[in-house]
Amino acid sequence: MVPKLDVRRANAEKKYTGELCFTFEAEPSLVEIPFVSISSPVEAKLRYAILEDDSVEIEGSLAFTLKGSCSRCLRETEQRVSGEAEGYFVPYGEGGEDYSYSNGVIDLGEFLRDSVIFLTPARLVCSENCTAPDYKEE
Repeated sequence: MVPKLDVRRANAEKKYTGELCFTFEAEPSLVEIPFVSISSPVEAKLRYAILEDDSVEIEGSLAFTLKGSCSRCLRETEQRVSGEAEGYFVPYGEGGEDYSYSNGVIDLGEFLRDSVIFLTPARLVCSENCTAPDYKEE
């Protein structure tokens, strides 16, 4: 389950910075590599900072494991993927590059989906030296 960040509550408690550490199951449709899926929960370690205008910066890292057929040789393989994620949330924002939130609560769902898509490689390869098998026509 993806947590929500209650900006109003954090402001009331004077917790203008903090950490969020959790795991969540990513949607299978986020991986567009044929015959590959996310085989482990996504691990998120995020830090937030609430700014004076109630905009919120979130940054941290995500990690997960991809498992499936190698995009070159089709052997079964898996790869650990990790990387940085960052987002900027504005209250009652109007599209653009920033995420928006309303009623003082940030739903991290869209941000996390976008981050997983961004971190997922274009293909899954079992090794750097992997080559496609030779097919001979008969």
